Amino acid sequence: MLDNPRSPRVRAVAKLAKKGARSETGLFLLEGPQSVSEALVYSPHLLVELFATPTALERYTEIAQAVADAGIDVEFVTEQVLDTMADTVTPQGFVAVCRQFPTAVKDIFAAGPRLIAVLEEVRDPGNAGTIIRAADAAGADAVILTGRSVDLYNPKVVRSTTGSLFHLPVAMEATLSDVVERAREAGLQTLAADIKGDDLLDVRTAGLLGKPTAWVFGNEARGLADEHLTLVDRAVSLPIYGQAESLNLATAASVCLYESAFALRS
Repeated sequence: MLDNPRSPRVRAVAKLAKKGARSETGLFLLEGPQSVSEALVYSPHLLVELFATPTALERYTEIAQAVADAGIDVEFVTEQVLDTMADTVTPQGFVAVCRQFPTAVKDIFAAGPRLIAVLEEVRDPGNAGTIIRAADAAGADAVILTGRSVDLYNPKVVRSTTGSLFHLPVAMEATLSDVVERAREAGLQTLAADIKGDDLLDVRTAGLLGKPTAWVFGNEARGLADEHLTLVDRAVSLPIYGQAESLNLATAASVCLYESAFALRS
């Protein structure tokens, strides 16, 4: 059992909370039973190391069974060691080290997608992770993060996806202009969520949401720059019927993705 929080091995895992270490190693942190469980079910080959407290493995019998089925070794650690490794205050008994596995943008469009979420300069990791989770729930085919957005493997992004990171292709470090061009070539319209756009209800009534679509979501504070709005086919705004000043980006993205999902399935 690992019981020394200052050991080189423990420190190496903890360093993955930093982007520099992730870029250098091609690895990332996975924390908590939900994320670990999804990785074991969908991508066990990506797990490099799995650490758990004996109590946690005893409590989560389904994870113990998945570990056995995948033939993965579990390294038992103390609570103190786990706290040192983890980025969160309460890692809930599990920390894993995984290989990064971004999808190439060209492969996403080669697969004939009908619904994609594109994040341009989305900087908040919680928003980025939640949009990936919403895209997964809405049945989107992929998510693309431009190079101006937060690192896909930031621990908070990973946690906020609650395992959806392992369910659909996610690309990173693309440019918005390249993504829009590829979307058009693949037969997708590009819609940008923006307060200056057409009312979503009008767009829905016009039947435009039933087409294959790449939704573009911009920065939390500034939205999309004017030069980026000129790239897309249409800007769309969500009406505010109450007194709220605005909607959180992830909430707005969820509405847009589900509107398209409903239309594409109707």
